[in-house]
Amino acid sequence: MPGRTIRTLLIVALLAAVFAGGLYVANWWHAQYERKVEEQSQVLLEKVRKVAKLVTVEGHFSEIYSYKDFWGYDFSPFRKKALLRINATVQVGYDLEKMQIDMDVDQRRILISNLPDPEILSIDHSIDYYDIQEGTFNYFTPEDYTLLNQRAKAFIREKARRSELFEMAARQGNEMLEIIEFMAESAGWTVEYREGEMVRGVKSD
Repeated sequence: MPGRTIRTLLIVALLAAVFAGGLYVANWWHAQYERKVEEQSQVLLEKVRKVAKLVTVEGHFSEIYSYKDFWGYDFSPFRKKALLRINATVQVGYDLEKMQIDMDVDQRRILISNLPDPEILSIDHSIDYYDIQEGTFNYFTPEDYTLLNQRAKAFIREKARRSELFEMAARQGNEMLEIIEFMAESAGWTVEYREGEMVRGVKSD
């Protein structure tokens, strides 16, 4: 009986040693051959310059854009098409670098010339591809996806041009000029605008 007990203890100890050894080997193997991820980032700063832009209105667009391309005949083997949803934010305002401001301290006069028209200052867009269909002889390439991205941005730009954003931006711009005029008049200055060869003045009291 004691011999059987000792034998049982030896078997249990042996099994425990084998189990512990297996865990050690497994951990060593995992450490040696675990998945390794390498990442590399390189940022190139090409040019930095000062900008003076005034955003007066911002519009949000969500549009569906359909694209189809086929060779010769509009048959499935020769056709590829895509359905995209474009979400975009368009900012419209003024490039103040185009405007010139001169001050005549002796006559307490501010002359503003080259007033810019409102323009699209930025388009921030994202694309969701809802339906991509490719033909046997006509399929999408990486260059096609780049082209789709460019056309989607141009599509949003045209939508923005036809919207009321420019009218709203012009109204906001006029309000900004009225604020400038009010502040100048309060300080006893005269504000004048040069349009071509014409000068329009806003006289202070």
